[in-house]
Amino acid sequence: MERLSKLDSLGGWIAAASIVMFTTMAADTALAQISGTKHNLGTGNAGATATTAHLTAGTDEVCVFCHTPHGSQVGTAPLWNKNLPSTTYTLYGATGGESGTLDGQVLTVGSVSQACLSCHDGTQAMDNMINAPGSGGFSAGGARPAGYTWTTYVGATGQMPAGITNLSADLRNDHPIGVEYCGGGITEAAGTCKDPDFKAVSRATINGLVQFWVDTAVAGTREKADMILYRRTFSAGVSPSVECGSCHDPHSSNTTFLRVANTGSALCLSCHVK
Repeated sequence: MERLSKLDSLGGWIAAASIVMFTTMAADTALAQISGTKHNLGTGNAGATATTAHLTAGTDEVCVFCHTPHGSQVGTAPLWNKNLPSTTYTLYGATGGESGTLDGQVLTVGSVSQACLSCHDGTQAMDNMINAPGSGGFSAGGARPAGYTWTTYVGATGQMPAGITNLSADLRNDHPIGVEYCGGGITEAAGTCKDPDFKAVSRATINGLVQFWVDTAVAGTREKADMILYRRTFSAGVSPSVECGSCHDPHSSNTTFLRVANTGSALCLSCHVK
């Protein structure tokens, strides 16, 4: 499996994103935004139901299931508090006719998509953490803290329950990830796509590296509601890649954590010209 060290923008991206993360965590409104969503796995999720993954005993912390200020996983999402899955994935187009719709190269799963799949492929307990809350909770290899219990919806193993959010190792029926955006890449410095069925790419140099995204609001300004594209090295060189985080913002209050509400297929049409 491709290691995340191959991501060209990793150092600059982590530095910028870490600052943003802690600024966000310091704001009460941001914490409230997360605490009321399904990404709040703690005991304090007042909006949790019988079909929401959350603890019935353990911790009411909100951020710890994904992030830690110390002892984090190196080489992935900012200050990531989980081990990355060692799963071998079957990618979109690997065995079916849908591969004929892809003009761009598809890489093995990496980047921020591995961070998402560390819960959503269903192979690892959602309370498996590198640095659990409190003193003495550090485990370099990751561990499940003692005394944590889940709702019956999750079960004793703590893994993602069966259903559409458990993507499993078979990604053939999910939107392609690790795929080169623009139907095979960019043809000009301005971000013109090789395939005109895709919206043009915006770019800017951030922390010394060129970053990519597709604007949804203010042109030329990268915002959380933009479709974020990630730097990866394809056969032809560095190019924008579509990953889980391109369409989903795990801190969003939108349905299914979409970066843009999909009313009238707005999210789809943010990238696709149809």
